Parts: sequence; structure tokens; C-alpha cells
Amino acid sequence: MKAFNWILFDADETLFHFDAYAGLQLLFKGYGVDFTTQHYEDYQALNQPLWLQYQSGEITAKQLQEQRFSYWGQQLNIAPSVLNAGFLQAMAEVCTPLPGAVSLLNALQGKAKLGIITNGFTDLQQIRLERTGLHNHFDILVISEQVGAAKPHPQIFTHAKELMGKPDPSQVLMVGDNPVADIKGGKDAGFYTCWLNRFNAILPAGIVPDCEVHSLSQLEALLIQ
Repeated sequence: MKAFNWILFDADETLFHFDAYAGLQLLFKGYGVDFTTQHYEDYQALNQPLWLQYQSGEITAKQLQEQRFSYWGQQLNIAPSVLNAGFLQAMAEVCTPLPGAVSLLNALQGKAKLGIITNGFTDLQQIRLERTGLHNHFDILVISEQVGAAKPHPQIFTHAKELMGKPDPSQVLMVGDNPVADIKGGKDAGFYTCWLNRFNAILPAGIVPDCEVHSLSQLEALLIQ
């Protein structure tokens, strides 16, 4: 693989495990609730469509965060915003880097500038970067909640370009696990794209990454030659 001036990473399930079930169990344990797999399935039935609406710009980050806890807010008589804040804190506590993430980031130090561009939320991103000791690895941190647009919307990539000093897009590598948000969004921005396909998924029609890897260790081998 060619050398890049900038390498941008998605966060959830690209650099970090995002075990929402574990986070929700930890959250609701504090309220005396035994959060079961059925509870999780019911939560995801509400949460996943909200994420699609968020990515398409139909709802805001605040609306997503509060609406996904509307049911439990009613059940526990607690404001959904309070439950959401507790969930983000719990997710930061259960977060761990994916296998190969630390090695890859360490190997790239001094070889390219690094950034994160994520549809996640500000509180979670900053806490887990601190807790994992990875905050000093990144030159820019682009969070959809702060930008007001989520990947694959061009606005968040334009914002990233501004922070990077408007580099030649062909010298920027976008790495992510989500074909639409990361690969389509990155390609539309003119970036070279690498799809992290850890589970042998099938790409949606019309989306073609420049590169596909099945682990971060494989990506490290391609970038560090």
C-alpha cells in the first residue's frame, strides 16, 4: 500500500470494541434491573432505526440519545437524558481497544498524521481515549455531535479537511468498518479507503473500497513496509 500523509480512523468497531450490551447491563445494574438479552433486542429495535435517521440527518444527536432511552425512562421514572449520560459513562468503563489497535497506532507514530472521525458522542470519545492512553496518538478528533452532521454526510468530511489543513485528498486514508458511513463517505470526500471487514460481511451494492483487510494487524503489515 502507498504511503499517506494522513490516516483517519472510525472509532467504534474499528479501533475500539463497542459492547453495547455490556454497557447497558452495567448501566441498569445501578438501577436494580437485570438487563436481559430480550431487553437488549428490544432496545436495539428502537436504537438502530434512530441511528439510520441520525446518519441521514433526519434527527439530531440529542434526539437520538434521548429517544433510545424513552421506554426505560418511563419504566424507571428517570429522564432519558440521565440514562443516556450513564450509558456513555458505562461504555467508557467497558471499552477496550480492538486486537492490533495499539500496535498499529504505535507503529504509525511519525509516519503519518492520525485522526479519528466518528459518529459517536463527545463524552464517550474523550473519556475512552484518556482511559486507554491513546489520546496523544491523534492530531485531530472529529465527532459528529460537535459538527452537526454524521458520516457519510459531506459536511463532517469537509470539517475534517479543514482541520487537516486541506491536504490532497488522495493522500488521506480513511479506515472503517461501516461500508456506508466510512467507505462511501470517505470515497465521496476523495479519500483512499480501507474497509475493516472483521466478520466477512458482504458489501452493499455500489460500494467498493480501495482496500479490504480482516484485522488491524493485517492493515499494519500493509502500511508498515
